[in-house]
Amino acid sequence: MEGLEKVMDPELNISIVDLGLILAVHENKGNVHIKMTLTTMGCPLFSTIEEEIKKKLSQIPGIKNIIVELTFDPPWTKDRLSSNAKALLGL
Repeated sequence: MEGLEKVMDPELNISIVDLGLILAVHENKGNVHIKMTLTTMGCPLFSTIEEEIKKKLSQIPGIKNIIVELTFDPPWTKDRLSSNAKALLGL
């Protein structure tokens, strides 16, 4: 999660962790599987975010393979925002 906190949403410049986009992270022997969502189904930025996730996590010693799975179940809501993200967004 620490590595993912360094990945910023390209439009909002807020961590994808603070935005509540990360649903699950599983690591097994250097293989990382990330299940994430986006704020909207039509968001065109998934590939940009996925590339940044892989870039940041590949810098962590021992990480061999990174798979990012996109899902919209459950759908994202504002309830997923951290208190930091809410403050940054003025909510």
